[in-house]
Amino acid sequence: MKERIHAIDIIRGLIMVIMTLDHSRDFLHYAGPSPTNMHSTTVILFFTRWITHYCAPTFVFLSGVSAFLAGQRRTKKELSRFLLKRGAWLILSDLLIISLLFSFDLQYHMLVLEVLWVIGFGMIILALLIRAPRAVIAAIALLILFGHNALDYVRLPENGIVGVLSTIFLTARGAIIPLSPNRAIAELYAVIPWTGALLLGYVFGKLYQTGADPKKRQKVLLVCGLSFIGLFILVRLANHYGEPAPWAVQRNAVHTLLSFLNTTKQTPSLLFFSMTLGPVMLLLALAEKFNNRVTAFFEVYGNVPYVYFIGHLCLLRVINILLIGLKGLPFKSDGNPFVWQAQGFGFPLWAVYLFWLFVVAAFYFPCKWYGNYKRTHRRWWLSYL
Repeated sequence: MKERIHAIDIIRGLIMVIMTLDHSRDFLHYAGPSPTNMHSTTVILFFTRWITHYCAPTFVFLSGVSAFLAGQRRTKKELSRFLLKRGAWLILSDLLIISLLFSFDLQYHMLVLEVLWVIGFGMIILALLIRAPRAVIAAIALLILFGHNALDYVRLPENGIVGVLSTIFLTARGAIIPLSPNRAIAELYAVIPWTGALLLGYVFGKLYQTGADPKKRQKVLLVCGLSFIGLFILVRLANHYGEPAPWAVQRNAVHTLLSFLNTTKQTPSLLFFSMTLGPVMLLLALAEKFNNRVTAFFEVYGNVPYVYFIGHLCLLRVINILLIGLKGLPFKSDGNPFVWQAQGFGFPLWAVYLFWLFVVAAFYFPCKWYGNYKRTHRRWWLSYL
């Protein structure tokens, strides 16, 4: 039977439940201004979106941790091959599965490169670095995380092959990259900044290796987590480097706080990573001390991240289509190529929360069964699902 690290599965499961809220809002809420638009948002709408900022950094960071743990039972050569194949599979998953779910276009006129894409490409980059000393990988991770916002002060090429490459690897703020007159790529996640988080996770993976001291691990996680949070507060107060969108005094104290917390996800800023990875490290340390029904609930989803990720999106898409049909609306896109939607469709936020709870509950027993199956069976394809 395969051993699992409970704290990692608990936090990953918690984050996946939160992620489902964001996708429920994407597919089922009224179309409107961005939830992080300080001029139009409400507190509950802002936090419904803001709390989900923790999802992608956690997935990417823990993917790096998992890559290190996968290396404990493989040689460096075997690990490199595994990461190359796993990375390629995740990229294909975005191109073939997520693109279809988001665009609802069987002809794939719009190819979506989202979070699975950057995790996959990050694994490929890690595969190329795997023989480097851990200190070198740590230095590269920190250089990316702390240094990539220097590009905010550089005008990068926008046209030609150099412009495309800079978009794919460095910026990617929802960029549309044309491939032909009727086909394009929607590039949502830039490779290099997110790879920094994955490489950092790989470095932290050593804390979870067989025989590691739990007390030392918890201490390191607590110190690093508090350091990231402190960095976020101090640098955000300075309101200069590390975040391209400065905070500003708003119409009231609450919205001023929202502005302070409103960091940039695409391209992820230093302060975005500090704001998210800091608390996640604290939670990883604290999760080792808890073992109850609540943590066991989240662990069920954390055991099977890929299957739940794909499955919950499929269910939300089915719900989306059925409700559009029941409302008698024409099946026509509202013009947004990322999330297929019908004009005039949507539900209030309270209803979105109910749909969120339904989707999470619907996958509990399937995820529990599949998690038990993975732990008790050794099949090569289980490493990819």
